[in-house]
Amino acid sequence: MEFFIDHIGSHPLLFILISVLLNILIAISGVLPSAFLTAANVSVLGFANGLLLSIAGEAIGAVISFVLYRKGLARIPSKQKKSRFMDPFLNRLGKTGGMEAVFLVLFLRILPFIPSGLVTLTAAYSKIGILAFAAASTAGKIPALYIEAYSINLALHVKTEWQIGVLVAIIILFAIWIVWKRKDR
Repeated sequence: MEFFIDHIGSHPLLFILISVLLNILIAISGVLPSAFLTAANVSVLGFANGLLLSIAGEAIGAVISFVLYRKGLARIPSKQKKSRFMDPFLNRLGKTGGMEAVFLVLFLRILPFIPSGLVTLTAAYSKIGILAFAAASTAGKIPALYIEAYSINLALHVKTEWQIGVLVAIIILFAIWIVWKRKDR
């Protein structure tokens, strides 16, 4: 990440291009977090421009992954889609369309603990159109990205001693949690 920030960050157009491409790859993967990329964007471009780049990159990545997921789902034989385990859930989801699908995508994007890849895959299986998905997905991502960028911006301006203190506190709490969970067995 330091190489990306130090060397490519001094070339704004190249930085923007690579940031968007990385956002697309992250979105396609469906499981990789994008917080490190938001951190790089805010660090290099400042809060407002970094936030705008993150929003644009995630919007483009979501649309591209939506199209790829939809094409991939179209290749799955309908016989496999109708397994007894998945039938009720996927049938209901497959029938979702219109404003219901738009609000579903918008709502799921706002929730920070729902993985983006799962939301995109769910939308790709529904009957939502690509433009409606793009609008709902982007609108829902803005609050989450704002909070993420703001938190990162604050963390970047906190003194090193505080950063180390918070890290140590998190490690201690995690260790206590592990000991507590082992004791319950």
